[in-house]
This record gives sequence, structure tokens and C-alpha cells, in this order.
Amino acid sequence: MNFRDYYTYIMASNSGTLYIGVTNDLTRRISEHKQDLIDGFTKKYGCHKLVYYENYSDIKQAIAREKQLKKWNRNKKQELINKLNPHWQDLSTEWV
Repeated sequence: MNFRDYYTYIMASNSGTLYIGVTNDLTRRISEHKQDLIDGFTKKYGCHKLVYYENYSDIKQAIAREKQLKKWNRNKKQELINKLNPHWQDLSTEWV
């Protein structure tokens, strides 16, 4: 059996735009977002701050959680972030 870590994460822009994603390498993926290496939503809206993430050992669970979070309204997403990170600090500053 292949044991691996998977992450569901939320990036935010300075103006509060949110992006939800899933990855098997959080450090690499967050670095890609911060450096605008991939054209798309986070580059367009400047979502460069990691404000929330969850760790999973099963990719199916991580993807299911990503889909669940994407269906939530903005207030519910903000409440989730506020529980872990009330000041919306960049959680990746020490490792990216």
C-alpha cells in the first residue's frame, strides 16, 4: 500500500478572494501559487496567501472535502478559516 499525504487547502488574496484546491505536495503547490507559475484563478486574482489546509492520507477523501468546501457559501468558508486562523495569516511563510 502506498502511504502518502494529500491536502485540501484554501488560498486568499489581499482583497479576500478565496481559492480552494487539493494537492499531494503542499509546499510545491503553494510555491507555484505564490510565484504565479500556473495561469489560472490564483494568478488572475492574486491568491498568494495560504490561510487554511487539511491533511489526508486518502486522495479520495481530500478530493471529496475540496468539492464539499467549494459548495459552501462565503460565510461558511470564512467561519472555517477563522476557527484555525482568525487573523488570516499566511500559514506557509516559514516553509515556502
